[in-house]
Amino acid sequence: MAKRSHVNCSANRRKSNEGRKSKKHHQHHHQHHQHQEHTDRQGYAGRHSLRQSADIYTLPLTSTQTETAYSPKRCNRPLEAKTPAQQQYINAIKSNCLTFGIGPAGTGKSYCAAAIAADALQSGQIERIILTRPAVEAGENLGFLPGDVDEKFAVYIEAFRDCLNERLGSGAVDYFLRHGRIVAAPLAFMRGKTFGADSFVILDEAQNTSVAQMKMFLTRIGEDCKVVVNGDVDQSDIRGKNGLADATSRVRGLPSVYVHEFERDDIVRSGLVRHLMDRYET
Repeated sequence: MAKRSHVNCSANRRKSNEGRKSKKHHQHHHQHHQHQEHTDRQGYAGRHSLRQSADIYTLPLTSTQTETAYSPKRCNRPLEAKTPAQQQYINAIKSNCLTFGIGPAGTGKSYCAAAIAADALQSGQIERIILTRPAVEAGENLGFLPGDVDEKFAVYIEAFRDCLNERLGSGAVDYFLRHGRIVAAPLAFMRGKTFGADSFVILDEAQNTSVAQMKMFLTRIGEDCKVVVNGDVDQSDIRGKNGLADATSRVRGLPSVYVHEFERDDIVRSGLVRHLMDRYET
């Protein structure tokens, strides 16, 4: 009788141990299952986030999705002059280190210079385009514009953006701007810099420079650098003698320097602009 009771106790202990083991196994399996579900949810969230991030940030720059309805269609044709004066100006830029383009608005001074620079960047002849102009406007001031200095100055280069978008494509222009291949900055930021042989520099609205500013800019020019200075000496918004008029009187006859003067008949923007210039300047 005692022996049977001992056997029963041993059997009960084995059942109890097996029950505890089964319970622990069940709990461990349940915890593992919950951990796996949590891991799967994290993995899905991570993959979903990665897909969203890729959709937002890794679009190819050459995708047609980057082209908007208001962006000019990219032009693959070589730059063609619209007038004999433009052709002479284009030839001067290509042949000289420093070229001055002076004359009335609408003659294509800025467009031709930007187009030549864009083509040179695309072909690998240069590494960087530098666009600059004095931060002077008639009755305006940079302080009235929102944002930091870069954002304030961005509105000053919109005339170049259309041409650059047309020659390079808007996606490529955005890429070059982000990576410092196209740089836009106020003229005051040029102090202390040297324009190297791999740069194409355009100073626009140069009639709004002072004599000291123009001297500072011209003395930045390094060996084999390409520099274009544009403006209309009759449209200066500063008091006293402007740097463009002063410079063109000083540099005539220097080697590798050319001063090209556009006339009112060279205006290509529209016939109305020519008539308006006649009324305002007669």
